[in-house]
Amino acid sequence: MSGIFGILGSSVLSFNDLEILAKHSLRRGQGKSGLIFYSDNKYYLFKYDYAITKLINEVKSYASSLVLGYSSPVDKEVVSYQSILKDGTSVIFDGKIINTKSLLLNINKKEIQENDSDKIAAIYADLIKENIQLEKIPHIITEYFEGIISYAIVLPYLRKLCLFSNIGSLYLGEKDKVLIFSSEKYPLMELGCLEIRQLKDEPVFLDIPATNNKIYINEKSFRQINIFPNLGQTLSEEKMLEYRIHNLRRCNKCLLPETMPFIEFDDRGVCNYCRNYKPIDNKNNVNKIQEILDQYRRKSGNDCIVPFSGGRDSSYALHVLVKEYKMKPIAFTYDWGMSTDIAQRNISKMCSALGIEHIYIDGNIEKKRNNVAKNLRAWLKNPHLGMFHILTAGDKHFFRYIEIVKKQTGISLNIWGTNPLEVTYFKAGFLGVPPDFEEKNVYSTGIKKQLRYQLLRFKEMVKNPGYFNDSLWDTITGEYYRSIHKKTDYYHLYDYIEWDENLINMTVEEYGWERAEDTKSTWRIDDGTAAFYNYVFYTIAGFTENDTFRSNQIREGDLKREEAMKLIIEENRPRYMAIKWYLDVIGFDFEETIRKINSIKKLY
Repeated sequence: MSGIFGILGSSVLSFNDLEILAKHSLRRGQGKSGLIFYSDNKYYLFKYDYAITKLINEVKSYASSLVLGYSSPVDKEVVSYQSILKDGTSVIFDGKIINTKSLLLNINKKEIQENDSDKIAAIYADLIKENIQLEKIPHIITEYFEGIISYAIVLPYLRKLCLFSNIGSLYLGEKDKVLIFSSEKYPLMELGCLEIRQLKDEPVFLDIPATNNKIYINEKSFRQINIFPNLGQTLSEEKMLEYRIHNLRRCNKCLLPETMPFIEFDDRGVCNYCRNYKPIDNKNNVNKIQEILDQYRRKSGNDCIVPFSGGRDSSYALHVLVKEYKMKPIAFTYDWGMSTDIAQRNISKMCSALGIEHIYIDGNIEKKRNNVAKNLRAWLKNPHLGMFHILTAGDKHFFRYIEIVKKQTGISLNIWGTNPLEVTYFKAGFLGVPPDFEEKNVYSTGIKKQLRYQLLRFKEMVKNPGYFNDSLWDTITGEYYRSIHKKTDYYHLYDYIEWDENLINMTVEEYGWERAEDTKSTWRIDDGTAAFYNYVFYTIAGFTENDTFRSNQIREGDLKREEAMKLIIEENRPRYMAIKWYLDVIGFDFEETIRKINSIKKLY
């Protein structure tokens, strides 16, 4: 996902306007950037692997009558770039192409690389050579490819610039006879553009200067690391991952073992988590959610924001809101560097199939991954299960950025697709926080609870000064926005409708929703951290969040205990490829890290 923008005028463009567009696009990614601009009867293409604002100041592209730019996050393909130059054509792209939907075109496959911009440019070049009408090409592309497709393509030899989006993630406005476009509406509003319109499904062709010269290209790459897992080491590394079926005492009703924090068994062998569990009662809430949605429903434009991780539960929430309640949501994704490739593809599949706008924010992936690395390094020096949750603190800014998106879009209603059965208790329990059976949220909220939690964590941090690194402020502020900051117009869809795992799985698969290759479960495959932390908890404590999740299903009457036991035996198996990916992206040696984890003293 990227942020794309552009300005097209008859004279030299405003640097301030260009800077506003560029700064806004930065939140889509700070790792890679590119510019296409026209100056002195020539087109130039610059693509660097640093921030777009730095690139603009370096190449002085504001002294131009046409400038297009993009910002992209760092991903695993650090050696490739988002923009492309092919047959005198250049493309900037926002989205993610999944695969071909049909074989409508006879494209030379050798010319189409992995880069999505390359695919778009190749089809344009091929179809133009075949004398296909220019206005038809965008529609042919959407018939050929699946996924989110938003782009601007420069065709100097035809004197045309084409803007297109199949989900509406592209806006075009005008200011002082200058045309301006952006991936989002807000920067155009900030610039004072008039007649802002959303581009969706229909291409817009704009006249641009012609030139007989080639497009001059300049690129700089400083990154040398490619974080694809080293598949050649699969066998030897995978054998290092330990997995044994532990003979632990478990609750006779659910699956929780004796190593669960604060667990107590009564004379019948039933745990206190079961005895204090209150089943979810939302059978009479369907009408209530309808009433809530009707209060926010708009005759035109979008009417709600759906935080979207690409996981099964948020995917199904999008489906229900669009198909059953006829809402017009904007899907919002916050990527802190641990969003998996499968998650990104499923986001693209769902948004394109449902035809909904998608706003993506990059939480500064490089910085976030460095923060994880610093905290994991500290944790490994003095392993403590109660401190392991600090490794996932970086994702809590989801709650911060949704407030920004609400203000910028003018949409207050935010509907979350969080699974109500995800309550674990043990992550804070290992730190010394007893379970609060009256808590209705998946995570604890309130100042008092947070102060208690932070005090316990601070005591452990004092014992391990490695935690006092420059990730600390990011951790504290993220948890503030999640647990303390007041939330408004904030609802969880599954508080009002039944959460049905089989129905959810069947529904999302109708969209071609992908599963992970290394697990049969559909849960947590969008989260790049889950496989690693579950391996740690299972190795040391003998259980994972799969045990707590399936136990909640037993209490709800959704699963028989015998069936749930079979499921966790399979689901708790180490996921080598997911663990490998996680350690690679934060720069940790697989063998050294797993050897250290395997040697930690067990709780059983």
